Amino acid sequence: MSAPRSLPRPRWGRAVVIGGGHAGLVTARVLAAHFDEVVILERDLVDAETGVHPHVPQGHHAHGMLAKGTETLEKYFPGLRAELQEQGAPVYDYGEGISFLLPSGLAPRDRTGVRIQSFTRDELERCLRRRVLKLPEVTLLPATRCEGLLKERPGTVTGVQYRSEGSEELTTLDADLVVDAAGRSSALPDWLDTLGVRVPAPREVKAKVTYTSMIFDRPPDMPVDFHIAYQMTSAPDVARGGVILAVERDRWTCSLIGYGDQLPPKDDAGFLEFAKSLGNPHIAERIERRTSQETVHRYSNADTRWYAYHSCADWPQRLLAVGDSVCVFNPVFGQGLTVAALEADLLHRTLARRRARTQGLDGLSRAYQRGVARILRAPWTLSSNSDLMWHPSHQPLSARFAHWYNGHLFEVAVRDARVWRRFVRVINMVSPPTILFHPTVLAKVLAQASRGRRGR
Repeated sequence: MSAPRSLPRPRWGRAVVIGGGHAGLVTARVLAAHFDEVVILERDLVDAETGVHPHVPQGHHAHGMLAKGTETLEKYFPGLRAELQEQGAPVYDYGEGISFLLPSGLAPRDRTGVRIQSFTRDELERCLRRRVLKLPEVTLLPATRCEGLLKERPGTVTGVQYRSEGSEELTTLDADLVVDAAGRSSALPDWLDTLGVRVPAPREVKAKVTYTSMIFDRPPDMPVDFHIAYQMTSAPDVARGGVILAVERDRWTCSLIGYGDQLPPKDDAGFLEFAKSLGNPHIAERIERRTSQETVHRYSNADTRWYAYHSCADWPQRLLAVGDSVCVFNPVFGQGLTVAALEADLLHRTLARRRARTQGLDGLSRAYQRGVARILRAPWTLSSNSDLMWHPSHQPLSARFAHWYNGHLFEVAVRDARVWRRFVRVINMVSPPTILFHPTVLAKVLAQASRGRRGR
């Protein structure tokens, strides 16, 4: 079902979205239901047919859309899953379609009831951009760089200043609401500093991870044994990992992952040898059978970082931040695309509620950022606790406990499909992490830990 567009309160005037990537596009789609005009400022030269663009350095690598993210996008882009499927992006049950190698062994290949779809970020953004740019309320300004925020009223952002490529002239654009969706390269902390707003230092964990990725052909007559093959990394012993996904237009996309000095090579022979060193043989097997390939890309030091804008005491009115502008996750967990979709859904529900109550936009910003923080809490905990285990000198008790618990949980999950289904639901964000501490699961984990101690 698409988002409702007819609400009691008249629509607001103009919203500006800084950034035209995934987070910016889903945000613009939501804003178009509530504003007469939505302007997207995108620093790269893009149009409706553009996929990944230069200032999305991670865009060429394997991306996962969790089940909750797919469900949320379908709400605002009805038929998106079918559109991607027509391009050859498969839809399947998570348990049946994935060869998942945990540190404790292969996960059960049983039905979980959690359905997902695999595709490239390139194709996803192209589909989203086509749809968003067809909305009469939306205008895209490509090759346009935002240079700062306007604050003509105390404590309130009233617009932006931008510069078009090749021009030295600054243009002022008034807005009733400004949303920063500029991603990892966001300059928002500097802009806020210019306005006299103090931004707390971000929470940051150095991931020290490198991705090397290749897209290559997938023969249409190849037997469908799986749609994803994955080897999970795990500190401190499993520093190499990888994933291969069946994607649109009969192709595989493969990302090899290395922590610390384990750098996946960019040359063909080295790339294959690295894949052969993994415990999941399906990855190397598919690479070895390729007959054509696209350019190999590398991306390093994907640090985990969260700007706690929700705790900023003097956060301006009518300014929002979403997506990687707020929180950057280690891509190993595939959380970023889904979190951005959930933040857009939160924005729609927040704006719809304010219109129904005939409230204005003042008072929206801080409440919304607190809502974003609630969305981020669970995925951040999963991602940061895992990354912290690569740092022997800085492992808080919470991270050590999570690592201990997960290790024994994995030992149980490879033998118990019911526990595995619970884990699948949590990592796909369709169930809260608390279900992994249900008494029946907790008893099995503690029994496994006890056996482990006796076996030493």
